[in-house]
Amino acid sequence: MDSVHNTGRGIFSDGDSVVSNEPRRIAWFSCGAASAVATKLSVPDVIAYCEVGSEHEDNKRFMVDCEKWFGNLPITMLKSEKYSSTWEVWEDKKYIAGINGAPCTMELKVLPRLAFQHPTDIHVFGYTADARDMKRAENMVEHYPEMICEFPLIERGITKAGCLQMIENAGIVPPLVYALGFPNANCIPCCKATSPNYWAMIRQHFPNEFDRMAKLSRNVGKDGARLTRLNGERAFIDEIPEDHPITDAIAPECDFLCGLAEQEMAELENDHERDAEKKH
Repeated sequence: MDSVHNTGRGIFSDGDSVVSNEPRRIAWFSCGAASAVATKLSVPDVIAYCEVGSEHEDNKRFMVDCEKWFGNLPITMLKSEKYSSTWEVWEDKKYIAGINGAPCTMELKVLPRLAFQHPTDIHVFGYTADARDMKRAENMVEHYPEMICEFPLIERGITKAGCLQMIENAGIVPPLVYALGFPNANCIPCCKATSPNYWAMIRQHFPNEFDRMAKLSRNVGKDGARLTRLNGERAFIDEIPEDHPITDAIAPECDFLCGLAEQEMAELENDHERDAEKKH
């Protein structure tokens, strides 16, 4: 992985500090199965990752494995110049999440991305063909009309479960949090989650993080942050019953769409090898 440096509103690595009018295809890797498959399919010029400082430590192992799978194209690390973790953002701003969104997203992902991107860049995102992700992709296009976006998984009809199977088929062990039953490899915890099932899982597998968030959420702002819902009403996460059910793991599955995509990846690798041989 590339080294990182301070630059304007964010930090990015060596080799990308000179603004150019040449279009770059940037694959936005997030240490999740979907973004990994989207990156592999897109043949990017740059792979970018926003460091948020609050993900499971096994995500770094997954990143190294994926970097090899991507043909050893180095992953460019983007970082906030002010904050090193989601916790620092929440504690500094005394705001976790609510009707105004989550400040950690803006500080740790959006601002570093804006500092790094060029107007001519093509942005590749790992939104899947699952209904919720398709809506997120629509929102991305609506909120950032100036960006040129590609959604290779949606185009191919590949779901999140399919991505997990494709990662396993490639011989890569998915991030540990998937095996624990979490639906993605996001921050621990993700403040935007409102499901009590999710918070019950956090309490079971990461009790220290749960306790820290329970205390913080009661002490921010005037009335605290009620991050979950119980019986249709907003509630503090420490109000979730101890015996509350937890979310089941996503069972890896795949269909012919994933098979076609894997065949496409194999063909791309063969083309890359032929081009390399020609150069020599």
